[in-house]
Amino acid sequence: MMGMQAAPEQLFYDFCLEDHVPGDNLLRRIDDFLDLDDIRRELKPFYRTIGRPSVDPALMIRMLVIGYCFGIRSERRLCEEVHLNLAYRWFCRLGLDGKVPDHSTFSLNRNGRFRQSNILRHLFETVVQRCLAEGLVGGDGFAVDASLIQADANKRRSVPGDEWSVDNIRGHASKSVKDYLATLDDAAFGAASEVTPKFISPSDPAAQWTGALRGAAFFAYATNYLIDTENAIIVDVEASRAIRQAEVGAARTMIERTEERFALKPKRLAGDTAYGAAPMLAWLVKEKGIAPHIPVFDRSQRDDGTFSRATFTFDQKRNIYVCPQGKTLKTSGRIPSDNTYRYLASTHDCGPCPLKPQCCPNTPQRKIPRDINEDARDVARSLYETPAFAQSRRERKKVEMLFAHLKRILKLGRLRLRGPCGARDEFLLAATAQNLRKLAKLRPKLPPTPQPA
Repeated sequence: MMGMQAAPEQLFYDFCLEDHVPGDNLLRRIDDFLDLDDIRRELKPFYRTIGRPSVDPALMIRMLVIGYCFGIRSERRLCEEVHLNLAYRWFCRLGLDGKVPDHSTFSLNRNGRFRQSNILRHLFETVVQRCLAEGLVGGDGFAVDASLIQADANKRRSVPGDEWSVDNIRGHASKSVKDYLATLDDAAFGAASEVTPKFISPSDPAAQWTGALRGAAFFAYATNYLIDTENAIIVDVEASRAIRQAEVGAARTMIERTEERFALKPKRLAGDTAYGAAPMLAWLVKEKGIAPHIPVFDRSQRDDGTFSRATFTFDQKRNIYVCPQGKTLKTSGRIPSDNTYRYLASTHDCGPCPLKPQCCPNTPQRKIPRDINEDARDVARSLYETPAFAQSRRERKKVEMLFAHLKRILKLGRLRLRGPCGARDEFLLAATAQNLRKLAKLRPKLPPTPQPA
């Protein structure tokens, strides 16, 4: 006999929301580590003492955490999901009849109090502090890397870079354009490079036109992660332009900020060749005392069959290079404007030399450039074959796994917000969500054991 579902006629129900959220639910486990009391204290000076009560900022933060943990990119859809989902209601302390705020509330607070108070940075650092308290951060080895995130900018509405001028920006410019003007002197944005991009988006001028992924070029920002390699905890995150100079500057900012905020300074730093330029290596070795497990960015290797710089021996005490024939190359000793010494051989030595076709066939004498910080590059080279370097190379893959998780699971392949501030907001919230998910996975709170009667 076919059954038929009939609407229950019960008028009153005994319903407890707490009982309908499973103990192993991700939000229940995240809730054990999310303390928002400091958030209210930080935001209190930005609210007036009179007038109608506002939407609870802790409620908005909890909703944003849900959105970034579960890849709900639209704030309008986020409000709908929180309204319908029992676990979301429980996490947001709304109960069954609590009112979900309108989606426009998020834009108003994000562009106002949240950015003025830098509350999203505070939230991220609060979660990092909890990771430290739970023993998930070793502090010995860090890894750094950057990943491109597509900006909310359209190529069809862009203009050639040489036709764009800051002087043409009008007074009633959009928020993202004003953010761009505010970051012209920032090392991670305007001051990172003087090279004019091929195209600029008038709606988001700070977004970088890039073809770094060997596919179709697009406008992008770079999210920079500094992670502790023990459990892949993100100890800092920074937004920057999608160019190497900006990413290197962001790495230095993150290392200094992590030391300042959490008293964490690693013994070693793993990175790819983008961080292997001489100034960065010198900063790590000489100023910070950090072992650079980073391949050296070196263009001295030749592919035309002639001798590379590695063929010559550098004598540190005498400050000379010695060629394969035993002849010396000397320098004037003056510090050049480009921080690169030039070591020159004598034309009397090079002219009759039998190895000249293999050394300098097109010039009368051999010249070798040497960076003023070449000693720091030598330190990095000396670490290449060590077991610690091999271990760091394996651990560096954890950063790439975090980026894959960011784009595939959290669905942050394209930004919704524009401008440097919008990129920072999204990257901070995404990194916070990843750390909370890691806490929930590695430090699950076991349910209480029932006592025997």
